[in-house]
Amino acid sequence: MHPYQPLNCDLYDYLELACLHGYELSIELVDGRSLTARALTTRTTSADEFLVLQGDGESFEIRLDQLLAITPLTPGARFGRIQLAGSQYAP
Repeated sequence: MHPYQPLNCDLYDYLELACLHGYELSIELVDGRSLTARALTTRTTSADEFLVLQGDGESFEIRLDQLLAITPLTPGARFGRIQLAGSQYAP
């Protein structure tokens, strides 16, 4: 995997909001795959940041720079589709 590319802080706020409210998300990945899962929290290591999700009864995580876009499926969500890839800072 490539070196981690941090997200713009404004975009990170949408992930935090999704986790705070436990939104069910439609998630598009930069490799073309898509999935649906509930946002739980974010996790940071010394080198990477992850979105922790729950789907099919199991928790898993996705490195933030692998997210192309998120769309909340939860009724009354406070935002719509947010594109994340292409909005990253240079290394």
